[in-house]
Amino acid sequence: MAYRPDDEPDEFRFLDPGELTDGELRLVLQERFPGDPSRNYVPEYRFRMVHVGTGAEVGTIKLRVGNTEHVLKFAGHISYEVYREHRGHRYAAKATAILLPLAKRHGLDPVWIACNAENRASCETAKILRAELVEIIPVPPGMDIYDEGERHTCRYRIRP
Repeated sequence: MAYRPDDEPDEFRFLDPGELTDGELRLVLQERFPGDPSRNYVPEYRFRMVHVGTGAEVGTIKLRVGNTEHVLKFAGHISYEVYREHRGHRYAAKATAILLPLAKRHGLDPVWIACNAENRASCETAKILRAELVEIIPVPPGMDIYDEGERHTCRYRIRP
């Protein structure tokens, strides 16, 4: 069952993601986080990115299933981190492409990626995915990311 904003949190059901790979990169399910409505957190799949040939863990990626204002504007449905020693191989873009069918199975269309406007690598990842830059918005004071120094967020839209 897909998550819709009017659903009660206890109605959400995680799906079996199946085998998530493109032959080079495999996503290994690490955790199903049920969300925390009191903190405005939606349910989330958390995966490790694993290089198929070497078995090395190259990063992590999350799929958030929900359409809260926080997800749509600041967190995005998909967020990723590629470990420093593995950057430059387009793993974030590859992992995102692998996750898009699961996002679609949950009824997420469009899928939003949000990133710090100064994070050139994340902005480049969105371009590789042919995501549309919809807007750059200011981060309100008091948000965690504001406190960490982020002042503007790029909002990218992808049609799965």
